[in-house]
Amino acid sequence: MNPLLWPTRSVVNGLGLAWWARIETHDPEAVYWFGPFLRRRSLEAALPAFLADLSEEKPGSIEHELVRTHKSEPLTEFPDDGEAAG
Repeated sequence: MNPLLWPTRSVVNGLGLAWWARIETHDPEAVYWFGPFLRRRSLEAALPAFLADLSEEKPGSIEHELVRTHKSEPLTEFPDDGEAAG
């Protein structure tokens, strides 16, 4: 992600108009948020590398969806035990 666009991404995210990928893994149970992106196409272009990196951790399964929303920390959630990491 281009660091020069962070102020714009921050405003767009604050308005709930940023694109995010919500990635859910099973075994272990976790939800990862990847973003924010100004355009869906930019997210779609960057997502395969993130998913490949996540696949190296050998989760049981990975599901993802692209959503337009506002998101803040934590960007990693562990629903089973309430732990979170950013």
